[in-house]
Amino acid sequence: MTDIATAADPGNTKPFADQRKNLILERITSSGRIDAVQVADELGVTGETIRKDLIALERQGLLRRVHGGAVPVQSLSFEPAVETRQQFASEKTRIAQAALQHLPNQGSVLIDAGSTTAKLVELFPGDRDLTVYTNTVPLAMALLTRPRLTVFTLGGRLRTKTFAEVDDWALRALAEINVDVAFLGTNGISLTRGLTTPDPAEAAVKRRMLEASAKRVLLADRSKFGAVKGTKHADLGDIDVLITDDGLTDDQCAQLRSAGIDVERT
Repeated sequence: MTDIATAADPGNTKPFADQRKNLILERITSSGRIDAVQVADELGVTGETIRKDLIALERQGLLRRVHGGAVPVQSLSFEPAVETRQQFASEKTRIAQAALQHLPNQGSVLIDAGSTTAKLVELFPGDRDLTVYTNTVPLAMALLTRPRLTVFTLGGRLRTKTFAEVDDWALRALAEINVDVAFLGTNGISLTRGLTTPDPAEAAVKRRMLEASAKRVLLADRSKFGAVKGTKHADLGDIDVLITDDGLTDDQCAQLRSAGIDVERT
């Protein structure tokens, strides 16, 4: 790996603030986390300087501070095991890229909690005026880097595992809004049990999201198929479009299409 101080400046002078921040983000992207003390040593600056850089980047929604350093926002915003996130990272990125085709040029969208919806937020364009609702605090913070967006969170209790807002306040907010497109996540897709998720409170919010949305787009990689995870939050017929990866078989696609879902494989 290229030495971070050398990359900042071949003459090994101390980098400017913008250089430090760019290098911090590059290190997080490549390594999945950074150690604040190590970065300070490599850059030849104080730990307090790096701490202030991390605070500024966190306020922009570009990372999440943890004890001793920082990690990407998306690494804390959803529930599956680490090995699952790594195994399907490229599939999730392709699914998120395909989902961009369903963004309206104007109007409103709703973004659910989830690993693949987090990828969508990473790629979210800043070239149009949209109202965006989300029940996930890190995703809302990341969207604030696009100044043409108007961003709302739903309110409610924050789940510690997914940072999703749930319970009465979130449900009341969803009862009062109407959006053009919802980008939804799930933990399990079953031909007999529908869409499921481990937490009943999140399932209740997901059900209300369906009611608030004119078009429902589900983002789910192939690992979700055949799984049943706790609480049902939708029937297959509640979804308009499913965007998944090319690992889904032709037979599985045919079965889902027979339930009335438009299936897109990436």
